[in-house]
Amino acid sequence: MKSLVLERQDELSLRDFPIEKQEETLGPRDVRIKLHTVGICGSDVHYYTHGRIGPFVVKEPMILGHEASGTVIETGSDVTTLKVGDRVCMEPGIPDPNSKATRLGMYNVDPAVRFWATPPVHGILRPTCVHPEGFTFKLPDNVSFAEAAMVEPLAVGVHAATKARIKPGDIALVMGAGPIGLVTALSALAAGCARVYVTDLAEKKLEIAEGLSKAIIGVDAGKADVVERIKRDTDGWGCDVVFEATGSPKAAARVFEPLAPGGCVVMIGGQPDPISYDAGAAMVREARVENIFRYAHVFPRCVAMLASGAIDVKPLITRTFDFDESVEAFDIAASAPAGDVKMQIELPQS
Repeated sequence: MKSLVLERQDELSLRDFPIEKQEETLGPRDVRIKLHTVGICGSDVHYYTHGRIGPFVVKEPMILGHEASGTVIETGSDVTTLKVGDRVCMEPGIPDPNSKATRLGMYNVDPAVRFWATPPVHGILRPTCVHPEGFTFKLPDNVSFAEAAMVEPLAVGVHAATKARIKPGDIALVMGAGPIGLVTALSALAAGCARVYVTDLAEKKLEIAEGLSKAIIGVDAGKADVVERIKRDTDGWGCDVVFEATGSPKAAARVFEPLAPGGCVVMIGGQPDPISYDAGAAMVREARVENIFRYAHVFPRCVAMLASGAIDVKPLITRTFDFDESVEAFDIAASAPAGDVKMQIELPQS
């Protein structure tokens, strides 16, 4: 089937690509899905430009894409919760149901998890895919395909807010106004934060952040002293939660400076390089540090919040491409245009 294939680092093609039979065989608890919308994730772009992320190395041609929505076109014999014609979004990581991590409820850290577009597992920038019923979620009528393709990145933010144990009225700082940083800011507000500061170096991204809610305050980290600003606004106390979503070792090294005593730091940003931080600064605050790897048990919550209007991701979708424009779309995404947050690709439906 025609797919967007990462042939090797810095080389993409849109071509017919053979899918192994076992990937396309419909099991009794599986559904076959016609893809509609697929988001371009930073990890997809990183594989394109660098050929690897940490231990995950692209050694053979691989189909990209893992943020997706579509329509069920076939169901396995034992499927009970979905039917042909249902509009759905899909959780892209399938764990081993018998692993200890899965049995403990931490299926996202199962070493055997098969995650779309993570070598050697193919992604879903292709016409159809087969996916387990248990990781496929029906969409309410008022949630669009574009919004549904945002559930995957939103799940990271919701997981981060959950791990932070936010209390009503907390003050939070999100470092980084990329897609993950902005969905984390929205998730922090939905969890009960009274105010969320978002920092970045791109003015346009900060404008988008402030447009999401009156409770979001954008701070240009290149022009203002972020710590001084937060200390001033909190009578010298600091913020209750700091979310690190830049992936920058330089930024991550300063996570405790704006944090209040007893606060929590949540490390979200993917770290291509080793990072270090001041353990003494954490100790004198009795800071709690949480680390995020993808998400677990939050997809239904995300869908419910989109349906109720508790979270609105539509302003984050800044550009949409046709499937035939996929290579161009990735080239644009790789250039990191300041005015774009989330780019998506729509597949043909005829």
